[in-house]
Amino acid sequence: MSFLQHLDELRWRLVRIAIAVIMVGVVIWIFQEWIMNHLFLSLKSKDFVTFKLMCRFLGVCVEDTPVKMQSMTMSGQFNYAMTMCIMGGLIVASPYIFYQIWAFVRPGLKQNELKAAKGLVFYVSLCFICGILFGYFVVAPLTVQFFASFQISSSIENNFTISSYMGTIISTVFYTGLLFLMPIAIFILAKIGLIDVDFLRKYRRHAIVVILILAAVITPPDILSQVIVSIPIIALYEIGILVAKRASKKKAIER
Repeated sequence: MSFLQHLDELRWRLVRIAIAVIMVGVVIWIFQEWIMNHLFLSLKSKDFVTFKLMCRFLGVCVEDTPVKMQSMTMSGQFNYAMTMCIMGGLIVASPYIFYQIWAFVRPGLKQNELKAAKGLVFYVSLCFICGILFGYFVVAPLTVQFFASFQISSSIENNFTISSYMGTIISTVFYTGLLFLMPIAIFILAKIGLIDVDFLRKYRRHAIVVILILAAVITPPDILSQVIVSIPIIALYEIGILVAKRASKKKAIER
């Protein structure tokens, strides 16, 4: 294919992605009130599934967060309804998006590279969705509960804007989804020879420190939340080491 033909192929891939995101976004728009009440505002309720499990198995119980929500601008609610539709469309359609990206890249790969990347779309989608679920059910409710209940003085009332509330939840969930792509990123880097198992093992302690810092950034500043978030990320790093080891073995066999 010529350069212009590649551009045309990319254009149609992007069009398909846009159509998929818009279709999901339209469905979200239709049910926006239910989604807002049951998926976003429910995070500040003690009846949220995460808080129920924490109370039952960890003995850490919370109360309903007494906060009020408001929109400070004329287009505030509309803007975040659109944001919710777009981000929801990207997340729900993510497996299809990953497939379209892979379908564009695949013709340029060699046979051994195609063999090594077998099932890549499935694993990328699986890791991303698992990250989204972890961000929604663990990181986001802990973040909302901490900041919504924190008060410097009892005379100061927590009265959040919709942009602050929604922005915190959406960014936390989305970035956690990206963070769960760590094993895939490690596999690709190991496959092209930028890192190896020895490198990952040598800098394991440094990686754990970085993970703890990341956990402190994306979670409330309390030890329990940071530990809960850090454990699966460290586990992902260890999985990445196993993946890199497997990639290195395959690379040695191919040579």
